[in-house]
Amino acid sequence: MTISADPARQLLRHTVATVAYRAGKALRDAPDHFGSFHIGDKTRTPAQILAHMGDLFDWATSIAEGKQTWHDSTPLPWNAEVERFFGAVKKFDDLLASGESVHASAECFYQGPVSDALTHIGQIAMLRRLAGSPIKGENFFKAEIAAGRVGLDQSAPRREFE
Repeated sequence: MTISADPARQLLRHTVATVAYRAGKALRDAPDHFGSFHIGDKTRTPAQILAHMGDLFDWATSIAEGKQTWHDSTPLPWNAEVERFFGAVKKFDDLLASGESVHASAECFYQGPVSDALTHIGQIAMLRRLAGSPIKGENFFKAEIAAGRVGLDQSAPRREFE
């Protein structure tokens, strides 16, 4: 079996595409002030959370390349941070798609940076509601999600609800 045909790696790529789909929903059409929305002294702003999410995928790529490094990024302006996040996701997915060997298991990537990103997407969705700009719920089981589709542009929701 080739590395790119590895079922665990293919599931990881689908999971990364799921992160992109769900993040796209939570980030798309956020109001201008949303990046700096703040609910308390000890909480992160959406821009800080999103910067951390980009750092998670930069970290995943560094692990995959065998030179693990962590960097705490200072948040960019909102739209630039959205672009940076999706760029980091794409870089990681491109590496997974390349078939090159990676220096950690699919399971470790899933339990670490990928699952952490999913948690933070939920935080951003909750903050959207608190900021007065809620996103619609969705039956994600019916969503059109495909490995390799990891940008902000995603397929339209198939089943949303209030």
